[in-house]
Amino acid sequence: MNNPFPISPIFEWNYKADKQIIVNQGGTSSGKTYSILQVLACKAAESPNQIITIVGQDIPNLNAGSRRDFDNILASSEFFRSMIKSVNKTDRIYSFHNGSIMEFKSFDNEQDAKSGKRDYLFVNEANGIPYSIYDQLQIRTSKRVYIDYNPTAPFWVHDKLIGDARVEMFISNYTHNPFLKANIKFKIEKLRDQDPNKWRVYGLGLTGKVEGVVFPNVNWISKLPTTNIKRMCYGVDFGYTNDPTTIVKVVLSQGQLFAECLCYETGLTNPDIAQKFKELGIRPGLRTGNLIMADSAEPKSIKELRNLGYRVKACKKGADSIRMGIDNLKSYGILQIVNNPEWKQEQQKYVWTIDRKDGRAKNKPISNHDHIWDALRYGEQGIRKIRQNVVSYAQ
Repeated sequence: MNNPFPISPIFEWNYKADKQIIVNQGGTSSGKTYSILQVLACKAAESPNQIITIVGQDIPNLNAGSRRDFDNILASSEFFRSMIKSVNKTDRIYSFHNGSIMEFKSFDNEQDAKSGKRDYLFVNEANGIPYSIYDQLQIRTSKRVYIDYNPTAPFWVHDKLIGDARVEMFISNYTHNPFLKANIKFKIEKLRDQDPNKWRVYGLGLTGKVEGVVFPNVNWISKLPTTNIKRMCYGVDFGYTNDPTTIVKVVLSQGQLFAECLCYETGLTNPDIAQKFKELGIRPGLRTGNLIMADSAEPKSIKELRNLGYRVKACKKGADSIRMGIDNLKSYGILQIVNNPEWKQEQQKYVWTIDRKDGRAKNKPISNHDHIWDALRYGEQGIRKIRQNVVSYAQ
């Protein structure tokens, strides 16, 4: 292809790539997003009636990131401008003369992502998008998926995609961008001496090291034990639109705490949760059923699930209850947790608050990445409740 527009090595890598999934891990200002958008515009122009979806974490991020980049591509290139028939700014759809479109979209949840099909998919800044949303989008993509991100910490791309035979991965950094301004290059290179981890991520494009995580001592296992089980309880953290409902099975065996995430879904009503309990084999019965400890902030949900026949009790909360619950979990030493991509992502993002003045961790963790951990805390509280009340456990 003779290019009538300036290109970088990253454009050539992605344009020539022939795998089903193309992963672009890169440092800041490497030009990966810009280059992928150039590739997609070429794909749209080369074949008629192509549907190309660019997905971001939310609309403000799209408008400030990939969509702004594409507008800059059009503004700086007559070649690309000549391809475009019209632009619907409200719906963020760019229509090509040959019937192809490039649409910039965001999806609230897994269910939302089930709508629509496409030929090409670009997941921009993928570490801000849940795997469940990505999975539904890629299932409905017929030709190729492009992914990019700054590798601040490992996430679902590292856990589920890298190493797959269908995946081709490129690692880029600022040195691959021949159009980078000197003052930006200078700022990036200063990171080498200022902050080794930021230099690793934003300078070199390598995966960053997670620091300050609340639960660093986790052993990821393949399944829960089936023998020598002393106590067992389920924990539930309620969610709906943006936050997932999580169900965790917690088992105490030979002094070690084992856990498995059984549900991580948005949009579940209380009858839906009860149906999940049934599908998971959780035994009903207000006195003899399996003990389920749930978030006490949702008394209405707890009452409705009890009315549906399940032994759901409210966890106890009070001053500093989150920290106490964390300490209780840490008292078991290394936590034995069944391998799960959403839980791994929460582990990497559930970190202590850092005091900006002295750089020290405070006693309060940052929320928003604690849904499964909260369910585990509630379930462990149930383990203690069983012990205190000398309630026998029946499988």
